[in-house]
Amino acid sequence: MGTTASAGSQPALVAPTHQTSHQGNSMAEDRSSLSSSSLQGLYIPNSKAKSIITNKVAPVVITYNCREEFQIHDSVLSDNYTVGKISDAMPEHYLVLGEFFMVQDVSSRADVLNTTGSYGAPNFRKAKGSYPLYGMGQPSLNGFKQVIQKLESEAYEEVIFFCVREEPIVFLRLDKDFVPYTPRRKENLHENLHHLKGGLRAEQLELSIRKELCDFAKLNENSFYVYNNIEHFKDEPQHVRIMSEEDIHVTEEVYKRPLFSLPSHRYYRLPLPIEGAPMEEDFDAFVNVLRESPGLSVLRDGSRPLPALFFSCQEGVGRTNLGLILGALVLHHLQGAACASREEGTQVNHQPEFQVIQNLISRLPKGQQVLDEVDRAIEMCSEMHNIKDAIYENKRKLDGIAEDYQIQGSSTRGYFLQRTIQSLERYFYLIVFNAYLHDQYPQLFAQSFSQWMCMNAWIYRLLGGIDRSELSAPASLVTDGSRILVSSEYLATDLLGTAKEMRVSNFRRVLKTAVYGMAQPNSEAVSVVLSYLMDERRKHSSMLWVNLQEELILEGNGQMFTPREPVCVEQPIPVCVQNMQQLEVLELALKEEILRCEKWLEVTTEQEKQMRMLKSCHTLQELFAQQKNLHPGLTYHRIPFSDCCGPKEKVFDQLLEAMKSTLAEDPGSAFIFNCSDGKDRTTAAMVIATLTLWHFNGFPECGDEEIVSVPDAKYTKGEFEVVMQVVRVLPNGYRIKREVDMALDIVSETMTPMHYHLREIIICSYKQIKTAKTEAESQQLRLRSLQYLERYIYLILFNSYLHLEKKDSWRRPFSLWMHQVAARAGIYATLNQLGFPEFEAHKDSPLASLRYRWQQPSVHSLPIRGDFI
Repeated sequence: MGTTASAGSQPALVAPTHQTSHQGNSMAEDRSSLSSSSLQGLYIPNSKAKSIITNKVAPVVITYNCREEFQIHDSVLSDNYTVGKISDAMPEHYLVLGEFFMVQDVSSRADVLNTTGSYGAPNFRKAKGSYPLYGMGQPSLNGFKQVIQKLESEAYEEVIFFCVREEPIVFLRLDKDFVPYTPRRKENLHENLHHLKGGLRAEQLELSIRKELCDFAKLNENSFYVYNNIEHFKDEPQHVRIMSEEDIHVTEEVYKRPLFSLPSHRYYRLPLPIEGAPMEEDFDAFVNVLRESPGLSVLRDGSRPLPALFFSCQEGVGRTNLGLILGALVLHHLQGAACASREEGTQVNHQPEFQVIQNLISRLPKGQQVLDEVDRAIEMCSEMHNIKDAIYENKRKLDGIAEDYQIQGSSTRGYFLQRTIQSLERYFYLIVFNAYLHDQYPQLFAQSFSQWMCMNAWIYRLLGGIDRSELSAPASLVTDGSRILVSSEYLATDLLGTAKEMRVSNFRRVLKTAVYGMAQPNSEAVSVVLSYLMDERRKHSSMLWVNLQEELILEGNGQMFTPREPVCVEQPIPVCVQNMQQLEVLELALKEEILRCEKWLEVTTEQEKQMRMLKSCHTLQELFAQQKNLHPGLTYHRIPFSDCCGPKEKVFDQLLEAMKSTLAEDPGSAFIFNCSDGKDRTTAAMVIATLTLWHFNGFPECGDEEIVSVPDAKYTKGEFEVVMQVVRVLPNGYRIKREVDMALDIVSETMTPMHYHLREIIICSYKQIKTAKTEAESQQLRLRSLQYLERYIYLILFNSYLHLEKKDSWRRPFSLWMHQVAARAGIYATLNQLGFPEFEAHKDSPLASLRYRWQQPSVHSLPIRGDFI
């Protein structure tokens, strides 16, 4: 059966399984290794074992009295645990979850308010005013019991505890207390885990960590290494004795066990992010607490006292402060405005609001009141941290960096811009959440916060334009060499071979309609195109020209140029504007700066980099003003359209309104669209125009559905699951999709050499994800495929709008229709979970959500040149 080994007086304890050396390839050697390593990794109490008999399954133990024989199946043996050490001078030991060291959670220096001794927790405090709002850092088990005694002395009828930490914490027995420890990476022992992947909850990780610590202790004489002093590492690491799971508590045990003797007290884990705004699901979790708490209902007995709300994070500062503000807003809605006016007589220090906040409160019902309530709540909870002050402090540091420099490969200005955006997003979401409370508290939260946000998706559009720094980028960036001018010939390869005849790349027309598209033309090309449209054959007397570019464009010495960063000339620099006048002002300033400096400037042309002296410059507005003098029937519009993305609702509004006005004057008008290369945005606008004209003039006959016998034929026909989900809810949805497909096919027929068809681009972009060489490239392709998919859905929605609103001559804009009609039908909820379920199981990808997909593209990838507005 095996070899008998006397147990002697020493327990059988050596290295774990994964450290055992396995040499040789024979089955006999494998069996020998299995048996010996199983024996070595096992800890067997001396009082039991007389003999140990090894075999392939598990060791057999025979007791001293020979009356008992048993096998030990211990999971410790089969786990492939990892070892590591912080430095060469320190001992090697097992790592939690395969890579983390256990570090004491809170240092004594973190207790700024010096409350650990008197109240049991660091930075214990009550918010200003009369609201029962409390915050603190992480206490030990005994410390939490001391906190409960403090609250009992206040005689609250109900207390609700919120642990707002997203990272796992375990409490290890130390003398007569249980002290909190957290897993941390070797690279940054001061930073806790955050942004947990794979949907893992902190509670799950805590249980896994406890099991591993017990296993490690079994493999190391009932002890494990932890770190208490990570500043100087004096006497580190420390031994902690672990005999069983009872020597380790998880967070739930620390907070919930004392509550069995206090039935009016409750506990919730509400993970909040260390930086930035909480996710919608975080707000949903908080709202669920409000729903199930009678003391927090608007139907509560007003004569009874408010429940006390208690928030705790690691040090009791950032996340605790955020929780306190949320609690203050809730209690304000319960007490009413009359009581709130008495709160602390709070003098709110009003500073100039950021543009995105001004835009938000201008569109929210009672926007100024909602903002003032948030500012008052922030002031009430500002003893340790002030969210608004953090925004302006980060902006001050950002503005103070005169010349950008790199730290560990990252831009310093980029870092502080990110910090400014994160703190501003947190403030933005507090205002939005208060608006939600105004709307939904009286309705007993009929909608979750996530649902309400999908009903008000315009908020995501505002958030996507939070970075407006490009508006203040100085024109001198071009003249001082920080940016270079790139010609339209370089950006637009003439795949259709039209430059020779029409003087512009990729000129084309939609069959049987007066819809034209092209790349960015110069003044000569504009003149040629207009003459072409007005000749004896076409005889167009009125023309609508729409430029779709959202970056600065300038004509210099007869060539069209756009500013780009020297290190990435292929990447456009979009300017987030509220109106076209802002773009025109920036282009005029660039023109004046170039003419003023009279310098040789670096430009990138079709052939090579050159130095040019631009002696003549014209803005697009000036260029078309000159052409209008020659061609009175010309109307020019600038409607910025983001590359690759689904068009914003206001783009559809502007395009339709411009076309309606033009057609009202002359039903035979021509419509011309251009972007940088005449491909992506131009094609989308041409499809929109084609659909619009069909609604005015009648649809062509739909032929029989083409039989497609190519790989992925279903998807080249646009039959993605999410698309069909939208089609099914739309009135006559299948017909509407066929009309959009017909428009896409007709427009694409004119550009075959460009190999561009929206439906095919969707599936092609997605399939390229598998061949991506880096994670960044993979994410970019995933984003691109989702953006094209969203564009396709928006075209279908727009065609549905044209059908349904035709009877009223489209007096209601598309953006309003989307808000009032499509949102209620669940369209934005569908777009908020965008993906390819036919190809992959649901992935928790942020790009599936409107919040992340609608962010301004390339906002973090280009150098920061302007001021944050």
